[in-house]
Amino acid sequence: MEHPNPLVDDAPTDPDDRELVERARAGSPDALGELIARHQRWIYNIVLRMVYYPQDAEDVTQEILIKVLTKLSTFAGRSSFRTWLYRIALNHVLNMKRRRAESAELTFTEYGRGLNETPDAEPPDTGSVPAETQVLIDEARIGCTSGMLLCLDREQRLVYILGAIFGVSDATGAELLELTRANFRQKLARARRDLHHFMRGQCGLIDAANPCRCARKTRGFIAAGYLDPNKPLFAGTRVLAVREVADARSEAIDALDTAYAGIHRDHPFQGSPDFRAALRALMSSGEFKTTLDLN
Repeated sequence: MEHPNPLVDDAPTDPDDRELVERARAGSPDALGELIARHQRWIYNIVLRMVYYPQDAEDVTQEILIKVLTKLSTFAGRSSFRTWLYRIALNHVLNMKRRRAESAELTFTEYGRGLNETPDAEPPDTGSVPAETQVLIDEARIGCTSGMLLCLDREQRLVYILGAIFGVSDATGAELLELTRANFRQKLARARRDLHHFMRGQCGLIDAANPCRCARKTRGFIAAGYLDPNKPLFAGTRVLAVREVADARSEAIDALDTAYAGIHRDHPFQGSPDFRAALRALMSSGEFKTTLDLN
């Protein structure tokens, strides 16, 4: 079941969320499952852009959902459930332990040097690789432009993901991150400036005069181990683009150069694993303290 974007200003889900919370507190596994299903995909897609690797995104998303469930009894209703839930999620990704993709502590200078040192070559032909050539080129494009986000520090990255990619307005972004609206706009502007400055000077998707081309880097990415043709991370299945599910009409998006933000908004909006069964098992095992009865 698909659920509407909970990050837009007029997200219609909160009354239903509150009812689900009350039913889950009363011991309803169906209500708990619906609550998880409603938000897990959105949390997962935010996390994926923070940590790059899908397996790491799965682990972090499960950590967040466990934290939400163990704290569900503390939701007092002073804010919307959306605000309460996504504050937990966003605080977690800001403070989580460093993940694999962050271990290199990339800078834009180092990232650009790595791209320049990757030799250009004709894309692999279909007969030499186990995946369609266009799938591999798409994988190179999505992987490379996702990697660029890792050159931003965590706060910049998160603000850019929310404001530029998912269309979160300054009002909602400020509420979720406990900032002023002006402060959210300033942080978004800085993140946009740093990322777009790099893309303007490097990326052929932005400027045809730039030498870096996804198709011509694909073979080099495979040789370097950045891209596994046997197991594409991002482009292996037909999924919606972010722009198809995230409202692009917010003031935060209207203020952006759409040629830049559009590249990341065309990334797949991935289906997340279904965490419901695993969470029920974990929470009923006695390993975690909770007031919920999941059996």
